[in-house]
Amino acid sequence: MKTRNILWLGPVVMLAWTSCHNPKNQNAAPPPTPVNVTQAKIADAVYYDQYQGTVVAINTVELRSQVTGFITGIFFRDGDVVRKGKELYEIDRRKYAAAYEQAQANLLSANANLVKAQKDIDRYTMLLKNDAVARQTVDQAEATYETSKAQVAVAKAGVLSAKTDLSYSIITAPFTGRIGISQVKLGTQVTPGTTLLNTISAEHPIGVDVVINEQEINRFYDLQKRSTDSTFKLQLPDGSFYNKPGKVLAIDRGVASGTGTMKVRVQFPNETDVLKDGMSCVLNVLNSASGERIQIPYKAVSEQMGEFFVFVSQDTIAKQHKVKLGPRVGTDVVIMSGLNAGDKVITDGFQRLRDGGKITLGSPAEQGGSDNKSSSPAGGQSKQPGGGPGRGK
Repeated sequence: MKTRNILWLGPVVMLAWTSCHNPKNQNAAPPPTPVNVTQAKIADAVYYDQYQGTVVAINTVELRSQVTGFITGIFFRDGDVVRKGKELYEIDRRKYAAAYEQAQANLLSANANLVKAQKDIDRYTMLLKNDAVARQTVDQAEATYETSKAQVAVAKAGVLSAKTDLSYSIITAPFTGRIGISQVKLGTQVTPGTTLLNTISAEHPIGVDVVINEQEINRFYDLQKRSTDSTFKLQLPDGSFYNKPGKVLAIDRGVASGTGTMKVRVQFPNETDVLKDGMSCVLNVLNSASGERIQIPYKAVSEQMGEFFVFVSQDTIAKQHKVKLGPRVGTDVVIMSGLNAGDKVITDGFQRLRDGGKITLGSPAEQGGSDNKSSSPAGGQSKQPGGGPGRGK
């Protein structure tokens, strides 16, 4: 039995010894990876941060009646631009005209009584000097005079009230703007303060409301003080850009609780009536970091666990650098930190590299098509970043 085991183990030991001393079975060092490189350049980078916005009329008023009655006149066409003071609606005026005339008559009567009371005082005062009338009669005349003065004041107030009601029977445009579709027809009965007649809004200038984070409040206060014609660009729903500059009109009084946001209103001229109240748009705000910045091709960036990396060629060695991205500029991306101008950044063939790996310059497609297969730099899985970075500060 022992002899059989020794005979079986002999060939196994010889095979193991031969395998260990055969150089072809040893792990050979991988060949250098062919890559393409480009230099990190400093170039002018003008870019904008984007905010979803809504076009709003700076001045909008709902037209409601302040007196009751039936609509007897409509003096505009729906959707017209109406001038300030233009008559828009008429409410049956007959009752209010009659009340005004009655109030005027009451004023005339009160004035007549006041004149009579004044004459009585003058007469009785003269008689009192000659002891021809009792002192009590003079006192009564003076009291009657004061009462008549009060009645005149009441009558004047009645005239003013009746005149106001009469004026309310004609509803006029409070400012120049575009009026909407009438909510009432001829003959409709309206109730004071309740019945909505129409809405009018001023369209020039017009505003765009956006919501910002509380971290950006100081930025917009600075923009309010020193914004230029290129600070704000408005993108319309069809993708075109509005050709008028804007400026910060107002910043809301405080931060909304729970959301940490604040509303900002940017004003734009609107002479040609391109911007409409309620329209959706995108407000592009010039980033304060615009200027001479380091840029590299966006395709050279890889992402790992939410962080961004590039490979830099140092002679024949590839070194991985962690970078902070700025906005996209065409096919390039701004590098906020992690690279210096002139660094040789690997743009092709980095998918199979590891930090410190050997490289050789040349077209990866020509020297080995397998380089396009994704491998993990620094031991982790690498991928192209799925989208541009967020708003730069």
